[in-house]
Amino acid sequence: MTSLASSATEHRGLTMSLFGAFVLATLVITVWAGRQNRSAADFYAGGRGFTGFQNGLAISGDYMSAASFLGIAGLIALNGYDGFLYSIGFLVAWLVALLLIAEPLRNSGRFTMADVLAFRMRQRPVRTAAGVSTIVVSIFYLLAQMVGAGALVALLLGVTGEGAKRWTILAVGALMIIYVVIGGMKGTTWVQIVKALLLIAGAALMTVLVLAKYHFNPSELLGAAASASGKGAAFLEPGLKYGATNTSKLDFVSLGIALVLGTAGLPHILVRFYTVPTAKAARKSVLWAIGIIGVFYLMTLALGFGAAALVGRGGMVAVEGKTPSGNTAAPLLAEQLGGGAGTTGGAVMLAVISAVAFATILAVVAGLTLASSASFAHDLYANVIRRGNASEREEVLSAKWAAVAIGAVAIVLSLYAGKLSTAALVALAFAVAASANLPTLLYSLFWKRFTTAGAVSSVYAGLISSVVLVIFSPVLSGGKNSLFQGVDFHWFPLENPGLVSIPVGFLAGWLGTLLSGERSDPAKYAELEVRSLTGLGAH
Repeated sequence: MTSLASSATEHRGLTMSLFGAFVLATLVITVWAGRQNRSAADFYAGGRGFTGFQNGLAISGDYMSAASFLGIAGLIALNGYDGFLYSIGFLVAWLVALLLIAEPLRNSGRFTMADVLAFRMRQRPVRTAAGVSTIVVSIFYLLAQMVGAGALVALLLGVTGEGAKRWTILAVGALMIIYVVIGGMKGTTWVQIVKALLLIAGAALMTVLVLAKYHFNPSELLGAAASASGKGAAFLEPGLKYGATNTSKLDFVSLGIALVLGTAGLPHILVRFYTVPTAKAARKSVLWAIGIIGVFYLMTLALGFGAAALVGRGGMVAVEGKTPSGNTAAPLLAEQLGGGAGTTGGAVMLAVISAVAFATILAVVAGLTLASSASFAHDLYANVIRRGNASEREEVLSAKWAAVAIGAVAIVLSLYAGKLSTAALVALAFAVAASANLPTLLYSLFWKRFTTAGAVSSVYAGLISSVVLVIFSPVLSGGKNSLFQGVDFHWFPLENPGLVSIPVGFLAGWLGTLLSGERSDPAKYAELEVRSLTGLGAH
């Protein structure tokens, strides 16, 4: 740790200059975009003026989070083949979004997910449920990004105390609030586009450097990673993390289901489909996103196995402690690729890649905060509290205040979640989204008999079951990397609740519809079906 700390300290000026340059550039973009906001459509949907390619880049920027860059690289470095399963799940999930959600959502809604859910239902109960779910999912995801930010900046500054991480989390929280309040969707989108380009460039540079060290021979890289891991051939085979017991195998199934189904229910991804002018552009957005994200996740193989070979578990233990989460694997790999700790090249690479990762975090937290604050303002304030009588100005103002409040809650919770892996936290957000949001969206779009009671039952049952199971899982207590050490109140054996909570969400929607005695409006369903398929009457 000493060499790393001294390296970071010696080159702190370079590091802080890079950080400062990025933050300044994004603030300039945000202010410029904020001056163009004239209406609620500008603030919530960027005036629907982005092309399919631009939105595809922005979706990629929103999706390739700290969990992707920091968390997955760390999980591969620690767990080999099993760590890469996260990448597979994150990528395959886009097929669900492309085939089932993107076009109907763009055609049927206006600003939020609840616009689709409430189209043929009673407005107030459905919008309340959808608004609550959106905020909860966003806060889970925000935790992951801000935990990653704390680990990253503490590494850069060579500080091991909790104080530095807490100040970092406060700074990230303040910046994300500024981005949303000033820039709205336009500012956030352009920040995400810049960030996506930076992240792809940074990951590509590291991938080339890792492969160059092993003569562009993937077999040589994998062999070196297996040898350095101390696990031998088992490092390259399934089962190191998810094969030891039947419980761990079930945990893998639960994780896979949550990752594959969760993307299509993530609020900050769903609102991106409203920023393009046509359904065709929405489809193009997803196709571009699949391509960009697919290339990136292939590169995480090189980053993860490169970190295993060149940094090793020992290098991460030296920085993170006895039970490393892996969040520092990518920055430590960058330092090694540049020449190692104490060298100018190592410091430059560490600073550049860490600045890219910091850019990643800022862009994603801005998107999350915007999605949750928009849902509060548009769904809860304008349509539930004010019963549709709020002016556009009042609605946008309430969204800005909501961004401040949600940011504050995320900051407070993040201060206590520092020991958790960013990838694990994001997987939990995916499970909640897949349990509460996806069943209701699919039923609303494709089941004629679906009713208000079914929608409310589905959202709340999926939301409550997933959150309760997380609370009483090894994530919080009773596990090696649990948030609360020294206590054990867990009774649910799996770390990811998706295997149970996702079927609960679907079942609750079905039972709620059948048992409520309500009758759906066939004319409204027919209108929604025509609009979702053709875009006729879409905003």
